Amino acid sequence: MTELRQETYTLPGARLGEENPLPVFRDPAVNTEVKAYDSLPAEKRAYLGWETGLRVLPYRMQDGYSRRREPLSFSALVLENEHLKATFLPEVGGRLVSLFHKGAGRELLHVNPVFQPANLAIRNAWFSGGIEWNIGQFGHTFTTCAPVFAAGIRHASGAPGLRLYEFERCKRLFWQIDFYLPPGLPFLLAYTRVLNPNPEAAAMYWWTNVAVNERPGVRVLAPAEKALYAAFEKDGIAFGETDLPGLPSLGGADGTYSFNSTFANEFFFQCDTASMPWEAALDADGRGFVEASTARLKYRKLFCWGTHAGGRHWQEFLAQPGETYLEIQAGLAPTQVHGLPMPAGAAWDWTQAFGYLEADPAAAHHPHWPTAWQSVDAALKAALPESSLLALEAACRARADLPGEAIYQAGSGWGALELARRAREPGGSSPSPAFAFPAETLGPEQLKWLALLERGVLPEQPAAGPPGEWMVQEEWLRLLERSLKSPAGWNWLALLHLGVMRMERFDYPGAEAAWKESIVLQPSAWAYRNLAVLKLRQGEQAEGFRLYELAWETAQAAGSPPAALAVEYLQKLCEAGQYSRGMQVLRSLPPAAQEAERVQILLGQMAMALGDLETVERVLDREFATVREGETVLTDLWFELHARREAARSGRALDEALRKEVQALNPPPARLDFRSFTE
Repeated sequence: MTELRQETYTLPGARLGEENPLPVFRDPAVNTEVKAYDSLPAEKRAYLGWETGLRVLPYRMQDGYSRRREPLSFSALVLENEHLKATFLPEVGGRLVSLFHKGAGRELLHVNPVFQPANLAIRNAWFSGGIEWNIGQFGHTFTTCAPVFAAGIRHASGAPGLRLYEFERCKRLFWQIDFYLPPGLPFLLAYTRVLNPNPEAAAMYWWTNVAVNERPGVRVLAPAEKALYAAFEKDGIAFGETDLPGLPSLGGADGTYSFNSTFANEFFFQCDTASMPWEAALDADGRGFVEASTARLKYRKLFCWGTHAGGRHWQEFLAQPGETYLEIQAGLAPTQVHGLPMPAGAAWDWTQAFGYLEADPAAAHHPHWPTAWQSVDAALKAALPESSLLALEAACRARADLPGEAIYQAGSGWGALELARRAREPGGSSPSPAFAFPAETLGPEQLKWLALLERGVLPEQPAAGPPGEWMVQEEWLRLLERSLKSPAGWNWLALLHLGVMRMERFDYPGAEAAWKESIVLQPSAWAYRNLAVLKLRQGEQAEGFRLYELAWETAQAAGSPPAALAVEYLQKLCEAGQYSRGMQVLRSLPPAAQEAERVQILLGQMAMALGDLETVERVLDREFATVREGETVLTDLWFELHARREAARSGRALDEALRKEVQALNPPPARLDFRSFTE
């Protein structure tokens, strides 16, 4: 018998805090520069780096968290049959946080005992553990720490199922995942469908990210003879192809055992010829987790943090001491820095099965790679024949358009707004009854855009407060431009949003004109700040800092300046070497703002530049929460602090020889070490 129920899921955790009100504009380098080694085949060079540059809007950054933990309770949805118990958290991206196999008495995933956001996602906040569903843009997805819709559905047998779904605003895609655990099936099914109902192609991205426990002897296998390996060079990332299981990036060592990686490492199994691609993480006894899919989701990845100090710290930083995990992932493209064009009007679907597998341990760990993966392939297909998975997918597909039953969790109101907009277009309609976005999910942010849709005016609001969430969709740009042709629609807020929309399209003259007009109507820190970003992007440093100064003065005059503006302004001053001015700005902040983590890091950098080593030492004597994956600012400060003190003590020149010597003799405390690599 299958059951779907709600439970309270409580664990120690840090709250996400408020979103950052400042828009983060798209990187002008739309395509990532990726080096290809000679070993990379021509067909795998196509779309390498395409449309993978940083892109955040219309979403806002989630950087308001800390490491202050308290008991947090989430509303979990549990789907369970006689074999498996699956626990989902729809309030944070629909993360599958636990998949427990009853027969083996074994948890199949890495279950994080805490909820600790950290700076690894597109929008900053991310947490480790379980299975994450990544769509839209390169990186951990926009909604990984945001609510998504969750509704009850029915399997053909009448057994309950669960649907997660949302409207992805950046690429204007609709996605759903229908989960089923019909009676008797020892695998959790996840039928995924993505719709692009737009008249333009979209740059598509999908990777299912699975965290499993990392232990000595665990081997990751997939039905592939070749892999694309990543080499992280000083000037960027490079990819080559190699025969498995040895990786050139590891000096030929077997990369399928994560403990062979001394640094944060990843590679991609090229399962192009597999009609049922899969990936398994099996222990020394040949037992563990397996994921399989239908053919569209054809590539697999292994990521590990590495055995160096920074990698071990990251795993404990994301959880607690003693916790270690690795990631096995499934995606649509050969690597995660391959773009993938999804045609206009296209509907793509695939089905994944997650469960427990036992294979012959001697064969699974055989040094002859074909013997190893083929033995696991045979064990998997004995438990889940390809024909069975295809039949299960056909049954899921037949029910994909059926509306859900009760909605257990509401996501954002943007889906309801998009349906309202589409309904007003000629022939417009919902792309599918599966996407139920009730009108009552429209909140204050959506209602002002609904006013633009229905009345032709974006309502004005006080300039001192946050301007709200952003909109960059083409259809809303046209509506906003039309509204500004009427006196009723001509206001500072509409022009502010118009500038953001234009900036995101690299229309710099149009963005500048809109923000200047906004300031004429109502000076605001938001418009001055955006102009400052634009001018620095154009290389006009003096004008950029003049505008940052105006933004700061305007924010101060309006009351308490936004912490995000203070951090950004200080960052720019620090990058430009304007340390004295930076110190003046910092000292003008309220005491609580001065103690903010990113402000303290900047204080350390400026103090170092000004020779104030005691202040640097005080800065480093604390715990940090929002350091970016691979960021070295703290270890750089640590090593430079010790090098300068040694130079002063010994009278030696502060040169590279001394710095290298000090670095070898003064390893940083683990709490400061977030490096992906150590030399």
